[in-house]
Amino acid sequence: MYTIFTDSCADLNPEFIKRYESLRILPLSYTMAGETHPDALGDEAKTHAFYERLRAGEACTTSQVSPAEFVEAYRPYVERGEPLLCLHFSSALSGTYMSACIARDQLLEEFPGAVIEVVDTLAASAGQGLLVYDALENRALGMSVEDNAKWVREHLQQLAHWFTVDDLHFLKRGGRCSPSAAFFGSMLSIKPVLHVSSEGKLIARSKVRGRKQALRALVAQFEALGGARDMVFISHGDCKEDAEFVAGELVERCGCPRENIVISLIGPVIGSHSGPGTVAVFFHGRDRG
Repeated sequence: MYTIFTDSCADLNPEFIKRYESLRILPLSYTMAGETHPDALGDEAKTHAFYERLRAGEACTTSQVSPAEFVEAYRPYVERGEPLLCLHFSSALSGTYMSACIARDQLLEEFPGAVIEVVDTLAASAGQGLLVYDALENRALGMSVEDNAKWVREHLQQLAHWFTVDDLHFLKRGGRCSPSAAFFGSMLSIKPVLHVSSEGKLIARSKVRGRKQALRALVAQFEALGGARDMVFISHGDCKEDAEFVAGELVERCGCPRENIVISLIGPVIGSHSGPGTVAVFFHGRDRG
């Protein structure tokens, strides 16, 4: 057995996590009103309170996991000779993956025979979470840590991420769209449809008018990319009804079994950049689109 590490940007469902042993999740952190907190890790009450503060206009900044924190987390496993598979947030969106690599290199100097596989998922939110799920299932089937890391690297480009946001203000603040586009988009009820590219970056792909059309556009991407029905993850920014609407569309239009659809909250670290009202769909397809 080997332990699988990830970070809180995977936005994994807490009930889902309980099904697996030897899974460690390291929290990134966020700061509001001068107070720094660890990511909420699926705590509904804390996450809802966070989104209410965003809705009230409070600003939020985020911090990655430091190399020292990774060393501290990895060390006990390395000291007892246990291999590690570490799947982390896209290097195009955070320095967390690089911190993990620095920690790995430090530990390998001290423990030259250690096995520490660190993978840049080029993924975000429950897209990263879906790759963690794949790795957990591979491990349960007896796949070695080296083969599992190789499998994830070979398949991560087929992990599609498609999402929409309810308010362009948060994307504007993060430099994802111009101030004028955000203003007129809000006035005209224009909703962007975005995805995570093969380089792990957020890319705006289209604009539709109206919330329901934006949600249906996510399902249309599932259809267009030949989405696999065996496991689909949906994450949301404090808007569970909209996530359930998308799940219902996937069941009715695409034949996805409802039991194969996992819904989770977008935590404060991702949510500070995407905002309340974000809905995202993650699935295995022909490519990322």
